[in-house]
Amino acid sequence: MSERGNFHIRGRVLTGPDPDDVRDELWVVDGRITYERPTGPLETTTVEGWVLPGLVDAHCHVGLDAHGAVDDATSEKQAVTDRDAGTLLIRDAGSAADTRWIDDREDLPRIIRAGRHIARTRRYIRNYAHEIEPGDLAAYVRREARRGDGWVKLVGDWIDREQGDLTACWPRGAVEAAIAAAHEEGARVTAHCFAEDSLRDLVEAGIDCVEHATGLTEETIPLFAERGVAIVPTLVNIATFPRLAEGGEKKFPRWADHMRRLHERRYDTVRAAYDAGIPVFVGTDAGGSLPHGLVADEVAELVAAGIPPVDALSATAWAARAWLGRPGLEEGAEADLVVYEADPRADVRVLAAPRAVMLRGRVVR
Repeated sequence: MSERGNFHIRGRVLTGPDPDDVRDELWVVDGRITYERPTGPLETTTVEGWVLPGLVDAHCHVGLDAHGAVDDATSEKQAVTDRDAGTLLIRDAGSAADTRWIDDREDLPRIIRAGRHIARTRRYIRNYAHEIEPGDLAAYVRREARRGDGWVKLVGDWIDREQGDLTACWPRGAVEAAIAAAHEEGARVTAHCFAEDSLRDLVEAGIDCVEHATGLTEETIPLFAERGVAIVPTLVNIATFPRLAEGGEKKFPRWADHMRRLHERRYDTVRAAYDAGIPVFVGTDAGGSLPHGLVADEVAELVAAGIPPVDALSATAWAARAWLGRPGLEEGAEADLVVYEADPRADVRVLAAPRAVMLRGRVVR
């Protein structure tokens, strides 16, 4: 790990999404950002380029792989991969592993945890979740709210083997009681939802966010917009739907057809949500079957869906940090930032090749 130093960063410092939110330089002194030129003798290292606040992956699973919890060494590799891709703030949307030790590491990204997934019995990936019945939902939500960092993660829908398709996991009353319990504990609630059926109940019960949200329709999009419910589309994950459908078609043909239809309209769904004013944020769903370090790919997917590049950037930078209650490139903030060779607003593909990554005032890449 590099030693913390003092830096003069010059070029174009992008402090926000508006064209006027640009500064020519900043300094990093004792690990913190300042826009006031330091007085007196101070040895600094100069870094040049286009500067963004540390990127956000708002749906990422450090400590998890396709089979469940992983050991600390594997968790560290996952976190380093995300860091080196420019992701310096992670909302860990459910993990069976205890990753609190990462908070003591100044060279690893900051993690906002949602505790462990809460799922219906035999209605989610094995070894991932607390698998319970509706009568216990509120109690488990309250417990995970106390263990997490201000978020709780529900599994809102999953394949029902008797129906042969995706169905909602929880009755309306159980969801209402659970979300109320989380809010009483000061936590926000999000839910995994691929399909259409669970969305109205979750939103009307007061949910704060929905992951994937491929089941949004003309009927539910206005409801999300009215209630201010955010979505994290995870389009790099939705890209796997055709492969999943092919693998399960013989046993669950209805489900396979449904997954293909959700995939086919994925870009239209995300663009319609954005056009309606629904907050959209970047998340990769790394750590299950997907590798880490995909934040640039997800931003490019949002642009492919029709979201303007500057707003796709904001979904992983300025707006995402504000949504999670973390500072960006503000006076006095800890220096978590990424430097690029060219303007990422002109071409978001620039995000795939950071020139430098600075975490807590240290150049870590």
